[in-house]
Amino acid sequence: MQPSPLKGAKMKMELNRQTAESALRQASQSNPGPWVDHSRYVAMACENIAERCKNLSAEQAYLYGLLHDIGRYAGVSSERHLLDGYRYCMKRGWEKTAQICISHAFMIQDINTSIGRFDMSDADYQFMKEFVAEAVYDDYDRLVQLCDALALPAGFCFLEKRFVDVTIRYGLHPATIDRWKKILEIKAMFEKEIGCSIYRLLPGVVENSLARAEEA
Repeated sequence: MQPSPLKGAKMKMELNRQTAESALRQASQSNPGPWVDHSRYVAMACENIAERCKNLSAEQAYLYGLLHDIGRYAGVSSERHLLDGYRYCMKRGWEKTAQICISHAFMIQDINTSIGRFDMSDADYQFMKEFVAEAVYDDYDRLVQLCDALALPAGFCFLEKRFVDVTIRYGLHPATIDRWKKILEIKAMFEKEIGCSIYRLLPGVVENSLARAEEA
């Protein structure tokens, strides 16, 4: 896989709640929008589910969820925010978080399943294509993929509501149904692990699912 060029010198920063929350606050000032509240709900969902999983750290899961969309700090974009997030995290030495900035959008490891626009250079597209194909996913990647589909800016929701919300905004794609199936497969995997419905761990999910969707 070709290395992705990083802008500026690489620095090593400890990733904890303080640094993650600070990063999100600064990003929200650079590019305010519903994505910030969406990120917070994704983080809470990750934490709540990970607490019931034997092999996951709830703290790590929270941080990965909180920063999965951090690339939106660079402004309004489509798939470029994935690479912007990857570079942002790699620059700070947060390698797993950097992977999740890309992997959360590819529950199916094929760049052709993207529902967004590749608003980036040919070199960046090639890097992302190879990265997605070669990345080794673990349960943190899968957890963020699931929780990204459980969170609207106003709170938690049923997967089906999020599916419709995203499809209305992005339109139908040849991979849409396969993406839904993969998320439902991941949901079933985590429910087997925790021994209950994931919805029991998401406060307000029924009320938010009945409310109007907002853009994330």
